[in-house]
Amino acid sequence: GDVPVVPINARTGDGVAALRATMENGVTSSKASFLENSTLPTLNADRLAGPEQQVEDTKARFKRIRQILQFALKKEQPLRSERERTRKIDRVLTHPISGYLIFLGILFLIFQAIFKMAEWPMDLIDGLFASISGWLAATLPSGVLTDLLTEGIVPGIGGVVIFIPQIVLLFAFLAILEETGYMSRVVFLMDKLMRPFGLHGKSVVPLISGIACAIPAIMATRSIDQWKDRLVTIMVVPLMSCSARLPVYAVLIALVVPDDSIAGVFSLQGIALMSMYLLSTAAALLAAAVFKWVVKAERRSFLIMELPTYRSPRWQNIGLTLVEKTRVFVWEAGRIILAISIILWVLGSYGPPGRIDEAVAVATEQGASEEDIAAVALENSWIGLLGKGIEPAIRALGFDWQIGIALITSFAAREVFVGSMAIIYSVGEDFEEGDTLIERMRNQRKPDGSLVYSMATGFSLMVFYAFAMQCMSTLAVTRRETKSWRWPLVQLMYMTLMAYVGSLITYNILQ
Repeated sequence: GDVPVVPINARTGDGVAALRATMENGVTSSKASFLENSTLPTLNADRLAGPEQQVEDTKARFKRIRQILQFALKKEQPLRSERERTRKIDRVLTHPISGYLIFLGILFLIFQAIFKMAEWPMDLIDGLFASISGWLAATLPSGVLTDLLTEGIVPGIGGVVIFIPQIVLLFAFLAILEETGYMSRVVFLMDKLMRPFGLHGKSVVPLISGIACAIPAIMATRSIDQWKDRLVTIMVVPLMSCSARLPVYAVLIALVVPDDSIAGVFSLQGIALMSMYLLSTAAALLAAAVFKWVVKAERRSFLIMELPTYRSPRWQNIGLTLVEKTRVFVWEAGRIILAISIILWVLGSYGPPGRIDEAVAVATEQGASEEDIAAVALENSWIGLLGKGIEPAIRALGFDWQIGIALITSFAAREVFVGSMAIIYSVGEDFEEGDTLIERMRNQRKPDGSLVYSMATGFSLMVFYAFAMQCMSTLAVTRRETKSWRWPLVQLMYMTLMAYVGSLITYNILQ
């Protein structure tokens, strides 16, 4: 008792200053539950224990709050009509059939927009960085520093910046869904979908937030009371397609999926992108069912939440969200990619003493073109030898040694894939106006003359990235949350196995 109540509005900021002032003065309250303190005759404080008592406690609190508000709060008619309007909309948006269809339709429109609306700014950025590399190569004197800038640093940074338009669009749509109140309905719908797979009701929020990033999503599992339910959620959250996978999907879809549309409206590339997100969600549900069978929960779980009324989004909040998310993406991914870009350039420019010179001399005597000579030099560099060493293990997936290098570097962070490709296909190359990364990758061919990035290889690679645990930060957070290296290692092994098998099946089906 005697706990001060401070009304606030988190969306507008009203009352926040008063809340801070109240918290600074300190608050003391009884540790007893509401059931134990309750004077309501219908409640028996000792009839339940554990999570069930918490559920009853919460329900009793809301019941008592409604009774108090009924006498203390004067409601105006517009609020009542607003609530009625919300109920009418919810009958459609949370319906067992129409609710899922509308949700899939919204996802479809989002992924269509991500490709179509981001197309021209991405092309502009890609061409800009290609032009910068060409200008630097033509302007600066020849030397190691110039090569590092034009073949390493600039392409590596460009591999991050090019995807800012798509990242901004993804987070913008997610923020709008959250601001309008629709995301709460998605949680409600997904709870029904996840129950048959044994997932906890409170697992919905971490899984959905995993679409943005697995790290805060794993931390969000702290709201799950039962340890086994929380552990299952932690183990499957990284399977949700996070924003770090978006650049990989985007560049590969642009390479292997035609820029055509069905009926002049539905983009094939947008459909392919949505398919990858649905695939990752299905994989997370199936993995959860397996883990739930292995790690059995002790009690039935509950999900209690209040659906807010629908409201117009506050564009200031959305703008701040986009700025912060973009800053985190560019800064966090950019630092890693810049460091790896320099390392990759060094490994791609140098090799065992005399090996590159000998290989280049032989290729020159045989009358090889400048492009072939550059490829020979890269193959005999340190990075080429590393790629050649792992190529036998990944050849069955449709990958060559260059893709293998990107797979290795991507275990630091998935976004590194694009930067790695930019550097691998830049070392030793002469830049021409408009010679973008997509064009360089599209022109890559195998020794037999076939395209490196065929439909089969492209989708095989996307499936690998959809399932593989390629994020050291996520493993570190799993270690921190589980307080053991056992579960991060299990996570790494089972996801890598899923990635390899899934990629192998995909390649053989499409080949």
